[in-house]
Amino acid sequence: MNIEKQRLQDKDWKNWGPYVSNRQWGNVREDYSPNGNAWHFANHDMAESHTYRWGEEGIAGISDPKQLFCFALSFWNKKDKRIKERFFGLSNPQGNHGEDIKEIFYYLDNTPTHSYMKMVYKYPINEFPYDDIVSENGRRTKNEREYELFDTGIFDKDEYFDIFIEYCKSDAHDILIRVTVCNRSEQAAPIVILPTAWFRNNWKWGYNEYKGQVESGKEGCINVVHDSIPIKNFYSKNKNAAQVFCENETNNPKLHGTPFVENTYYKDGINDYVIHQQDTVNPEKRGTKAAFIIDEIIEAGKSEVFEFRLSPYDMEDAFYQFDDIFNARINEANEFYDEIQQDIFNEDEKNVQRQAFAGLLWNKQFYHYNVGKWLKGDPNYEAPRDFNQYVRNTEWEHLHNKDIISMPDKWEYPWYATWDLAFHCVPFAIIDADFAKNQLLLLTKEWYMHPNGQMPAYEWNLSDVNPPVHAWSCFRVFKIDEKTNGKPDLLFLEKVFQKLLLNFTWWVNRKDKNGKNIFGGGFLGLDNIGAFDRNMELKDGEHLEQADGTSWMAMYALNMMRIAMELAQYYQVYEDMAIKFFEHYLYIAEAMENLGEDKEGLWNEEDGFFYDVLQLANGESVSLRLRSIVGLIPLFAVEIVDHHLLDKMPNFRERMDWVLKNKPELTSLVSHWDEEGSGRKHLMSILRKNRLTKVLNRMLDEKEFLSSYGIRAMSKVYEENPFVFTVHGNKNVVYYTPAESDSRMFGGNSNWRGPIWFPINFLIVESLQRFHFYYGNSLKVEFPTGSGEKKNLDEVAQNISGRLCSIFLKDESGQRAFNGGNYKFNYDPNFKDYITFFEYFHGDNGRGVGASHQTGWTATVAKLMKPRLA
Repeated sequence: MNIEKQRLQDKDWKNWGPYVSNRQWGNVREDYSPNGNAWHFANHDMAESHTYRWGEEGIAGISDPKQLFCFALSFWNKKDKRIKERFFGLSNPQGNHGEDIKEIFYYLDNTPTHSYMKMVYKYPINEFPYDDIVSENGRRTKNEREYELFDTGIFDKDEYFDIFIEYCKSDAHDILIRVTVCNRSEQAAPIVILPTAWFRNNWKWGYNEYKGQVESGKEGCINVVHDSIPIKNFYSKNKNAAQVFCENETNNPKLHGTPFVENTYYKDGINDYVIHQQDTVNPEKRGTKAAFIIDEIIEAGKSEVFEFRLSPYDMEDAFYQFDDIFNARINEANEFYDEIQQDIFNEDEKNVQRQAFAGLLWNKQFYHYNVGKWLKGDPNYEAPRDFNQYVRNTEWEHLHNKDIISMPDKWEYPWYATWDLAFHCVPFAIIDADFAKNQLLLLTKEWYMHPNGQMPAYEWNLSDVNPPVHAWSCFRVFKIDEKTNGKPDLLFLEKVFQKLLLNFTWWVNRKDKNGKNIFGGGFLGLDNIGAFDRNMELKDGEHLEQADGTSWMAMYALNMMRIAMELAQYYQVYEDMAIKFFEHYLYIAEAMENLGEDKEGLWNEEDGFFYDVLQLANGESVSLRLRSIVGLIPLFAVEIVDHHLLDKMPNFRERMDWVLKNKPELTSLVSHWDEEGSGRKHLMSILRKNRLTKVLNRMLDEKEFLSSYGIRAMSKVYEENPFVFTVHGNKNVVYYTPAESDSRMFGGNSNWRGPIWFPINFLIVESLQRFHFYYGNSLKVEFPTGSGEKKNLDEVAQNISGRLCSIFLKDESGQRAFNGGNYKFNYDPNFKDYITFFEYFHGDNGRGVGASHQTGWTATVAKLMKPRLA
């Protein structure tokens, strides 16, 4: 067992990690406005002076798991109007496509225990173009491209610093920090480096008066004083560096015009001291926030290294064998990933996969949100909620989150999203299965899950509805863990199954409008891809029967059946639960076929596709014949069961036989359940072979869904011939839009209609592999449609997987598709091997779009590069 794997057995090694958010301003937790305007209440320009209630932010920040104490890096190029303490970006109202980070940085490496971490930040030598970015993006419409930092020309002459930030641990609480500043320009340039340590303010709200202190110690050392923190010393190798101190307290005189209090040193004190030479730092050299000031000139084309250490130990020379410790941790990281990548022989693939894992690990975050306190306010801090108007999350007072959680993106989405996290956990299971399992369990805890069984969606609306993929993820993680570690974690599977029963019941009781096993929910993944807002309350009892909502529930039922069957191999009592979900699945399949007397089902035989159906007040139904991923979701409701598994479950087999005999109207809807496929396997699927072939004929058509880079979210036919739907005199028009949304239906960056999404594509690949497991070479389809070439479904799955991976890998000309043709990003030696894992991708050319660092569900590419692992 390699050393990093050994460390994973010791939970203390995760006590310090990259748990500081990249953005705390502009989120729901920090919004104490009466009108719910989170983006305005605490914005970027206020952030340097505003003390947060629920968390902290910083560049490459680390903290303990309860975020009592934080460390991050800050910089100043002597031209900017403020210290670069946090990454800059636009709020949702400012961006022409919503919130949008405007910085360039890359996560390069990380290990599961964070024994070694590395990232690089590209900091301009010239004045950062804050105002230009805000004004130009404000001018652009939603139909235009976003105006990025690179577009300002600030990198044209290579006038920037590459700042490599590395951490390694000597032991679980002894942290070494190395900052390498490279001047990429042709002339010497100044830079101020400010390694900064501070305490999260948890003393001003009225619950706790104790606060730690950072205070000047011996030369080159700042003392850390706190009764719950093992770190006692903050060392700088540059012993002559100035030490400055202030308090992590809001500068109310600056922000709110209150009277200035003499001898008060606010949160922005270090910034104002460095930028404006004001007397805003404590001359007594103590406080709750501290930094070393290292003022250097970096010669043209040269690099300088700066070293720091956070340690429990009093040391005469804190930097003795510093490089040796770093080298040891780097070698151990290489050994850990060499074992994981032993079946990958392409160096570019290894690089992409390792950076995908790095992005996952860097996007862990301390997440704190007590909704009850947030709604009511604290003893010393009022919450002026106007409950006569809309106030978020009022029905979630039980929710109390205070954990390390995998974020989609710590800047654009610095809050957990339950369905995103389900996808994160699959690649996480490859490198740290215990973390993946604990994350999945965490979301089912009673202080997360609502008493009614609903799982929290995300902080902007905890009650929103996302696809129920938790059971799928739990079983995938269980199988990956079993294959990797050689034994099944049945306790995990039992625990999560019991909680998922509550959630499944919530879905059945709350989202089956008429009790007929047809499900809705509106916000069912990738925001909304229909002709109109599917969250909208329709008049006179009209409602939408959703092909995707119902298919997700069919998938959920099969996932629960499969988990129960797995557990039944060890505990016979679970056979009854397997039977329950088997029958529930059959009823959902029947409902999809027949919505009622004289009403169309969700399947359209003429088009060979599934569609939403609008039920009108007069009893008529209208099929919304818009070809989108809504009609592909039924592919995911597929399960293959080996016959030997049935032989171990006599009660299940007996009940199944009874259903097959007595309810032929149900079993006729289930593909080949009563027929054994290759190797005595049974197939359960909404899609019988004929329908499967028809759906795949659409999906694998390059004129429709099949792109060179994966499966599009909407058929390309609507690019020139838009879908038009008129109801009650309202005309709804849908165009194929391959990248950014052209609609603000759900805000600035929502209602996408055409891009490539990794979570959906990942499920498509896995579903095709399942179908192939049953059919083998007995089922081949034309691929691409119209080509005349036939492939089996495993070959199709591998081809789609290859297209997805090609978004990040170099092509024959050396370009990476996600870079969108940017010459510098593709060919400059200081850019060309760095990867950003975007939120989604252009449906035609693979350009990265949306949140640039949303490694979360896009990290499923790491699993695609490691096929056949469970």
